[in-house]
Amino acid sequence: MQVTIKDVAREANVAPSTVSRVIANSPRISQKTKERVRQAMEELGYYPNVHARSLANRTTQAIGLVMPSAATKTLQNPFFSEVIRGISTKAHQNGYSLYMTTGVSEEEVYEGVVSMVQGRRVDGVVVLYSRTDDKVVQFLQDSKFPFVVVGKPFSDSSHVTYVDTDNYLAGREVTKYLHQLGHECIAFVGGSQDLAVTQERVGGYKTALMEEGLPIHESYIVSAPFMTTGGADAVKRLMSLEHPPTAVVVSDDMMALGVMSTLNEMEISVPDQMAVVSFNNLFIAEFSSPPLTSVEINIFGLGFEATNCLIEQMNEEATPYGKRVIVPHYLVVRQSCGGTAK
Repeated sequence: MQVTIKDVAREANVAPSTVSRVIANSPRISQKTKERVRQAMEELGYYPNVHARSLANRTTQAIGLVMPSAATKTLQNPFFSEVIRGISTKAHQNGYSLYMTTGVSEEEVYEGVVSMVQGRRVDGVVVLYSRTDDKVVQFLQDSKFPFVVVGKPFSDSSHVTYVDTDNYLAGREVTKYLHQLGHECIAFVGGSQDLAVTQERVGGYKTALMEEGLPIHESYIVSAPFMTTGGADAVKRLMSLEHPPTAVVVSDDMMALGVMSTLNEMEISVPDQMAVVSFNNLFIAEFSSPPLTSVEINIFGLGFEATNCLIEQMNEEATPYGKRVIVPHYLVVRQSCGGTAK
């Protein structure tokens, strides 16, 4: 026999309307009551008819994820797996499924978002990057469709809800740290210059050099894909310079692995001949050789908070001028920079 809402209400000793509100995660229902109703649902084996509820509420109970490029390529970097884990956790708590773009080129990604929105396949969108002149963000703004960006928007940031790390401050801090360790020739390896995260971290890096009285050498600033191959190519360019650096700030742990692997092939010792500091503090950082000093940016928290902000928007709880959430960061010192572990 099929279990109904009335059966759940009877088991939890509440009204059927209360069960419906718990299923919809209504803020009007106390957490204690929600837990009692959800326990009754689990014990009775009751599963809400999401399709019927979506038709009645004119919602999809789905959140769209917009990747910076092809998902198959992007997900090779553990950063995106972790941020999606944060998104998925918050989405699951609120009864939402996830819908991911599958386009390969930027144009295909854009077309996928247009189809996603105009086809009413999702109730809101999380954009997992921030880049200059992005058609996706402009389209979402023009459509007045709920969305949140992971990363600081380049323009109109006061009208866009976003979640980010203070990448400028983090870039400044790690550069100063390397100078405190005695390095004066410090390079920077980052992603594409049209990404906000790259520009923010480069900005902090340059500020630190100026504050420490060190020259800024544009040849020390290299852009490469967020992959091990990108890091490998970047460090080859740096080590071919007439005066190569003695330390490098790398914008991603995967890139940093490529940097250190290539330095090892070139018989350049880390950290004795080259200090390396990176970002993201992925699980691979602790197990690299040598263990990688990296900035912990709480990737899970970025995804979780972004989804929380999106759900607020979808429930019409967001401020009219957008919302800014900065997730704290800190440096995890390991052997790759020659500093003292904290």
